[in-house]
Formats: sequence, structure tokens, C-alpha cells
Amino acid sequence: MDITRTLNTNLPLIQSPMAGVQDWRLALSVSEAGGLGSIPCGMLSPEQVEQELLQFTQHSCKPYNLNFFCHEMPEPNAESEQQWLEHLSVYYKELDLELAVPEGALRMPFNAAMADVIEPFKPSIVSFHFGLPSQALVERVKSWGAVVMSSATTVEEGVWLAENGADIVIAQGLEAGGHRGLFKTDDLSTQCSLEALLPQLLSTLSVPVIAAGGIANASDIKRMMDLGAAGVQMGTAFLLCDEANTNAVYRNALQDPDAHTSLTNVFSGRPARGIDNRAMKELGFISPLAPQFPYAASAMGPLRAYANEQGLADFLPMWSGTNRSGCKLVPARELVQSLFTTT
Repeated sequence: MDITRTLNTNLPLIQSPMAGVQDWRLALSVSEAGGLGSIPCGMLSPEQVEQELLQFTQHSCKPYNLNFFCHEMPEPNAESEQQWLEHLSVYYKELDLELAVPEGALRMPFNAAMADVIEPFKPSIVSFHFGLPSQALVERVKSWGAVVMSSATTVEEGVWLAENGADIVIAQGLEAGGHRGLFKTDDLSTQCSLEALLPQLLSTLSVPVIAAGGIANASDIKRMMDLGAAGVQMGTAFLLCDEANTNAVYRNALQDPDAHTSLTNVFSGRPARGIDNRAMKELGFISPLAPQFPYAASAMGPLRAYANEQGLADFLPMWSGTNRSGCKLVPARELVQSLFTTT
């Protein structure tokens, strides 16, 4: 299947949605260069998503991908959140911060209110992380003519996605940066490399499969396509681009050849791959004390804000895949063009 026809793009490339470090500008540049730019919506309110859409569509007629989380929102657990706050209290004391969980926006799953906002725009591609929303919402999105995509970390997840409305499955290898898309299990041992996962999904599914995780350059893209991937999804490589909102500390870490990445749940409550820092090492990369996603982020908020203000990496979630060799300090258009000059 020619994925470019399905996505209405010139290139079989999807820019991975990266909440917190990008907006419509990066998506616009990638789409204008012939790939599929993605707008991450998981941390935005409906009003903010509408503004992102207005900005993109005022500047381009190219296709774009809207990405949403679709986790089941657990009930707040005051005891767990207080225990987590007390666990972090040593840092609050060190930084002279008030020891209190702040009121703040949480990562919310895709819902009818969000669907109401995006429906007038009739987005051609909508993707999800952590599974799919309710069948009614999937059917509503598809009624606009949208192509639906979602991430799978195992064959079981890929089969479930295809059976429940996903037109395209994204194979997320363990090398990928950011949150694991897992939704059928909490067992991290089920994760495998992209080169192991991709063939399994290809041999099992009839829908197109996109390769994601550890893809940094033209030769990586060619290898994935030779294995049978319909296309590739890349995120880390775009983090140094001019249009990314990556701050100076994060940019320095991405360019540090000695920086190592690990999976951690201390920033949000769900495992995600990022560059090792003080919080991850001292709290334990996977902490049993971290409240369920997305509540762990609340008590980390003031520490993260302080680190941002002071230019410190200590408490910043710096999501990154294992392969940072493709990161370049260039406009996104130039990076996209370089990826397909020899493929």
C-alpha cells in the first residue's frame, strides 16, 4: 500500500507528535516539506487545540496529523499524591519551594468536547496514544473521512487496534523517545526492539504499519522500508530544529555524546524514555511511589518550573530516543530534504 496516497503526502514520513516541545510551527514545516507534520494535543485544552488548528490552516493547505491521548482517567488518589509529594519534599526544601500540590492542567483523554472543536476542521489524519478512544468517538472521527492511527508496542496491541478501527498501526520500538504507547499491559518486559516488533506486526496485520523508534537518518529509513514498513515516524531528530520549542538545557543534553536514555515514570506516572538526569537517578527510574498517570506530574510541576527558570536539567523530562545522531540545528524543511536525498 502506498502510504503517501493514504496520507496525501509526498514522502512516507510522519513527524512524531512531541507534547511540550513543539506546536503548529514544526508541524507546518514538515508538512510543507512533503512529510506529515503532527500537532500534539494531549496537553492542550480544546481552546488551545482550536488555536493551533487556526494557525496551521491559515498558513498551509497541506495535511496534518492531530494527536491525542486516550488513556482511562483514574480517580484522584489523595493519599498517593500526598505520599509522592512527601517523597519529593527534600527537593522542595532544597529549592525553598512551598510544599503543596499545585492546581494545574492534567493530561486529559480525547473526549466529545474535543471532538466538537476539531470537527469543523475535518482533519484528514487523527492519531492516538495509549490505544483508542470509545468506539463511538472512533466512528465519529472516521465519519469526517479521517484516517485513524495509533501506536502498538506488541503484536497483541496491534491486533486490537486493527480490530477496533485503526487504519494504520505505528510500531513503537523500545528505542523510541517519550511515552510508551502500551495499553494492554504495564509489563515493560513486553517491549522489544523495532527490528523485532516490525516483522511481527507486518506478518500479522493487514493494515499498513509505520516504523517508529531509533530512526535517525536516510539509511535507517531505507532499512525500515526494506523490512516492509509502509513509512516511518521520527521525533527525536526534529528536537534541534529551528521550529522546535526545545529549551537550551534540553538542546545541550541532546548534543551531549555521553548522555544516556532510560525509561522512567517519575515525571508523569507512565513509563517514557528520556535523557537521564538527577530526578530519574535519585528517585529510581521506575518508582512504585509515583501516582497513576497523569497525577504524578502535579507534584513534579514546581520542580520542573524551577529547573526551567534556572536553566537546570535536574527535574526536566527530556524525552529522547536512543539514537540522537540525526539531530541537526537546521530548519525542519532542510532536515526532511536530507532524509530523502539518497533513499
